[in-house]
Amino acid sequence: MKANRADSFLHMIRRSRRGKLKIYLGYCAGVGKTYQMLLEARRLREENIDVVAGFVETHGREETEPLLNSLEWIPRRRIVYRGIEIEEMDLDAILARRPSVVLVDDLAHTNVPGCRNPRRYQDVEELLSAGIHVISSVNIQHMESLYETVERATGVRVRERIPDRIVSEADQIVSVDITTEDLRQRLKEKKVYVKENIDAALAGFFKSTNLEQLRELTLRELAAQIDSRHRDPLEEEVPTNPDQVMVCLSSRGPNSDALLRYGSRLAGRLNRNWYAVYVQTPSERPTVIDAETQRILSNTLTLAQQLGATVFTYRGEDVVKTILQFAKEYRVGHIVIGTPAKKPPLMKRLLGQGGVAERLIAESRSVTIVVLDTRAIGEVHGPAPITVTKSEMEVSDKAEKAAPSLEGSHPGHIPILMWDEPIDKESAIRHLMNACCRAKSNICEAAWNALLDRERQGGTFLGEDVAVPHARVRGIERPIVGLGVGRSGIYDPEAGRSFRIMIFLLSPVSSPDSHVAMLGAISRTANDDQWRKEVLAASNPADIAHFLREWESQVVA
Repeated sequence: MKANRADSFLHMIRRSRRGKLKIYLGYCAGVGKTYQMLLEARRLREENIDVVAGFVETHGREETEPLLNSLEWIPRRRIVYRGIEIEEMDLDAILARRPSVVLVDDLAHTNVPGCRNPRRYQDVEELLSAGIHVISSVNIQHMESLYETVERATGVRVRERIPDRIVSEADQIVSVDITTEDLRQRLKEKKVYVKENIDAALAGFFKSTNLEQLRELTLRELAAQIDSRHRDPLEEEVPTNPDQVMVCLSSRGPNSDALLRYGSRLAGRLNRNWYAVYVQTPSERPTVIDAETQRILSNTLTLAQQLGATVFTYRGEDVVKTILQFAKEYRVGHIVIGTPAKKPPLMKRLLGQGGVAERLIAESRSVTIVVLDTRAIGEVHGPAPITVTKSEMEVSDKAEKAAPSLEGSHPGHIPILMWDEPIDKESAIRHLMNACCRAKSNICEAAWNALLDRERQGGTFLGEDVAVPHARVRGIERPIVGLGVGRSGIYDPEAGRSFRIMIFLLSPVSSPDSHVAMLGAISRTANDDQWRKEVLAASNPADIAHFLREWESQVVA
């Protein structure tokens, strides 16, 4: 079975242009991830594949070190930080050496300040973009969306975490599994941590109940990944059901991070796009709320983007009506909301004017409302999250219709504009709209009005650098996409922020599924750190067009 896995990865790396990622997934240190990585490296070397060790941590394990010593390894970079010399992976040296395959242990590692990227998974993404194949390892507790689940199960708060998309987008995942009894025995025999306080470890993180729950989480995650990868896209030629997932955010809601992680897991189980929506009321305009609230909100929206959500900011006086209007427009089937910090005043409740959750349950139609008890999530030993639903949640057996790539089949046909001087958002939209609709001048006015109406409701941002003005328009038969880059920034006076990349989207009114699919494709593309770096590094539109063609050929290869 292991030989077949190695043969499969060998076949992939021989035929691809963009690097492939293989992850050895375990439930705890000591299960054998690094050992299995090194065994595969030795097998690849026997097949005349150029494989090197970029960063492999053996922890002094006797059975592991000989395997590492038999490989070529890239010397580590030494960085002095706060008077201490620390060894890190030398990304530049690996890129210069340019092997076919590189081993990179501990995917969730945080790099010391002074490295090119703050996190090791970002180093890996850069290696993949350069066409270098990567074999890596990570434990289940480092997945971002499982933070609260792991904390409740083990009482441990995991500091280093990676976005779920890193695992879900891996080309191969291999579960490295041993029984918890065998792992504890390995710890007693000093085969996990040579210098570890064995008794304290056995009574702490390595106690049987912790390990059993982490092992179960790992097997569940692997099963979910296998299910997602084996769904047949051909089955999705019928229009999608309105099963997109929407997470409702407030400026200072309790445990918004937990709410987002739950939404991410739910969307993953349903295999659906998901949205993080913040409704900005008049009392929460950027000019009104204090700096601390703005900071909290900014961090929350950034985490939503890292977890793979498409982030929307809507303006509205009635939060519930705005949420339900969004759900209708974007074919949302599940709305996730946290418990309120405090109940509405007694008089409002007596008049039937309940809180947001109560009104959503009362006023929604054909939508599942999930109310997550975010108040208890921060308690390590508190009760598990509870849900209150308007209707029984049904997990669809069908995957979402295969979404197109941002580039489509003709990246050269996407209008690309670049502005060297600062420009305001409305002018940038106008320029892109004129470039995109040049061949359909009859729809320009309708498109402009639809875009303005949509933008008045609130902007759509993907992280700090990308905005996506979009609308559904009559008179077109297929989506229209444009790309603009503001080298000196594109300023949005309403949001009080600047960004540098604008992705322009118009979709047919008659095809809401197409609009949702394109937004999902744009979100996935814009979430790629390397994609953004390449776009922003281009010196002119022709370089961006060339990059888009290269990007498409690598992704499709």
